[in-house]
Amino acid sequence: MEKFPMTKVGFEKLQQELTNLKSVERPAIINAIASARALGDLSENAEYHAAKEKQGFIEGRIAELEGKISHADVIDAATLSGDVIKFGATVTIIDEETDEEKVYQIVGTDEADINHGLVSYTAPIAKGLIGKSVDDFVEIITPNGAKEYTVIEVDYK
Repeated sequence: MEKFPMTKVGFEKLQQELTNLKSVERPAIINAIASARALGDLSENAEYHAAKEKQGFIEGRIAELEGKISHADVIDAATLSGDVIKFGATVTIIDEETDEEKVYQIVGTDEADINHGLVSYTAPIAKGLIGKSVDDFVEIITPNGAKEYTVIEVDYK
């Protein structure tokens, strides 16, 4: 069974979502289905069909989250250290062309959110950075062409 890396924070978010779905959303939809059934003819009952559809979504998401949690290899970045970039590192780089500074944390695929500086370890930028150190020059091949960066800081928060 293959394990997938995930930060401690990402793992906790998945667990919170799963807990909410099981303890809040699932009971609420069961009550909604019961209320809709009480209205009578189910073949023309829009509330019933909408509730059943939502129930299917909730149950599917629960199964998906349980699978992800069971296959998670949780890595607490705060326990890591060193100068070499690896999973969980927060990396500050400078774009050689524009002198723009960017900060990224390398995280699991389910946690990635580029708008918040979280990049998946499978993304081209992360693949190019992993194994590098401060002052290393990195060339990343992107859909828009090659980009050149210099690593200026590696941190494990």
